[in-house]
Amino acid sequence: MSEHVIIPDWPAPANVRALQTTRDGGVSVGAYATLNLGDHVGDDPVAVARNRALLRATLPADPVWLKQVHGNIVVDADHTVGVPDADAALSRQPGKVCAVMTADCLPLLLCDEAGTVVAAAHAGWRGLAGGVVEATVKAMDVAPDRLLIWLGPAIGPQAFEVGEEVRQAFMAHDPEAAKAFVSSPVLSTQHSVPGATKWLADIYLLARQHLALLGVGRVYGGGLCTYTDAERFYSYRRDQATGRMASLIWLA
Repeated sequence: MSEHVIIPDWPAPANVRALQTTRDGGVSVGAYATLNLGDHVGDDPVAVARNRALLRATLPADPVWLKQVHGNIVVDADHTVGVPDADAALSRQPGKVCAVMTADCLPLLLCDEAGTVVAAAHAGWRGLAGGVVEATVKAMDVAPDRLLIWLGPAIGPQAFEVGEEVRQAFMAHDPEAAKAFVSSPVLSTQHSVPGATKWLADIYLLARQHLALLGVGRVYGGGLCTYTDAERFYSYRRDQATGRMASLIWLA
């Protein structure tokens, strides 16, 4: 399965392991082809179970899956039971796998330079504006300048069309967020209101801005667009009915 995953290109400590799945390498068919890991998107449960088993074979343990709700709750994967409502998880225990699933939202993988704590966070625009990055960094309890962050595949700045309310939500937190939005005269989503102001948002830049305000400067990745790369990535905005990829991190 190794040829069907992306290994983050970042200077993480030797005992930190991380990987990003693509849509390739599984058994799902149709809109979910092939390595759909989401059990909540309408795919055949048997196929999802098989896909998760294929992923599990590359990991030291079953991932700690989350029921993602576009919020800012962070759970301790070392003591988690079941599938909690949360959008981030952290671990200080070797072999405990933190995971988030996405199909346009931004996944973040985090670790400290000493290799003592790792985390995975799911940041759609609501979660990002609502503080999921801040909550995750706080929960890791490490000096921000000792953290390393990898930004996984998300909808890119040429495809992420949003309304004025999204721009205002970010600018209320940081006026510099205006730099992450450009006017969108071309794109038009199927739910657009005629005449409404539309913007193209750079969710990678927004995440970097949030991290910079926290004092986190070592940020990597952020150049993979789910919307435009249909061969490798699922995209809810592009396809509606689609699968989910996973971003995973653990201590060896």
